[in-house]
Amino acid sequence: MSSAAAHTTADAPGRVVLLTTSHRVAPGLLSWPAWQALRTADRVLCADGAHPQLPYLRDAGITVEETSPTAEELLAACADGRTVVVVATGEGEPALTDGLARLAGSGRVSMPDLELLPASYDLPGARLLDLVQVMDRIRAECPWSSRQTHKGLAKYAVEESYELVEAIEDGDHDELREELGDVLLQVVFHARIAEEDEESPFSVDDVAGTIVAKLIHRHPHVFGDATATTPEEVKEHWLRTKAAEKRRESVTDGVPLHQPGLALAAKLVSRARTARLEVPLPAAEGIGYELLALAARAESEGVDPEAALRAAARAYRDAIRGVEGLRA
Repeated sequence: MSSAAAHTTADAPGRVVLLTTSHRVAPGLLSWPAWQALRTADRVLCADGAHPQLPYLRDAGITVEETSPTAEELLAACADGRTVVVVATGEGEPALTDGLARLAGSGRVSMPDLELLPASYDLPGARLLDLVQVMDRIRAECPWSSRQTHKGLAKYAVEESYELVEAIEDGDHDELREELGDVLLQVVFHARIAEEDEESPFSVDDVAGTIVAKLIHRHPHVFGDATATTPEEVKEHWLRTKAAEKRRESVTDGVPLHQPGLALAAKLVSRARTARLEVPLPAAEGIGYELLALAARAESEGVDPEAALRAAARAYRDAIRGVEGLRA
């Protein structure tokens, strides 16, 4: 290289733009700065000929070269002040960025301006798309998962729910995050199975759409013209709207009778109290009726009887371990 050429390259080292995209955003939906960089670049390179963005870039009139340059080749492409955009693959071009870092650290070459430009961003909840894709593959390829049914999985929904409650009561945030994921898996798994129902199929999108519509409808104080300034008023809105939706005859309609006994008793007492119904407890003897009275008392005092009994049971477990000479 002549001294004049070397001087020109040093004065105008050029620019490298590493363009990253999210696979969770539809291809072609890129930010305006990304489109500007692509349209004004001297060259656009991509190592992956099957990159989902390439058809859309070419439709926009952008020439994309399918090549995987080394760091040295990229510096040469930027000579004389040229701009090169590298459309990053899913791995993020680690070999190229490591090579550029090595050259920059050597101090022997004039480096171009290096810019990392995110062309698309994940929105909140975007990782749920990954879960749906993973579940699709597991359902198709896993010998166990591919044979599961709603009925066969029902027990896991109960188990995971209790493990979630335990994490909440223990105050373990790491465990809470994991257990929430396990509960979420149950939702996605059942929705994936439902897609195969020949009579009335539905998908996880239908599940999400249903709960979104329900939440909006039952929160007129948020999404409509109604007002609510206290939690009690919010609950009244919810119950009133729910009753109109379900067209129930009794306040007890919709209470799952297979839930644990204490929770069931407290729920029935709560429904009666919310409806302002004066219903005396059955006058009968026996442990069941005594427990019913205790559940009613707990509900009137704002105590969850199931949680209270679990706390007492854990204390009793610790006492047993203490007698056994073990740590609580």
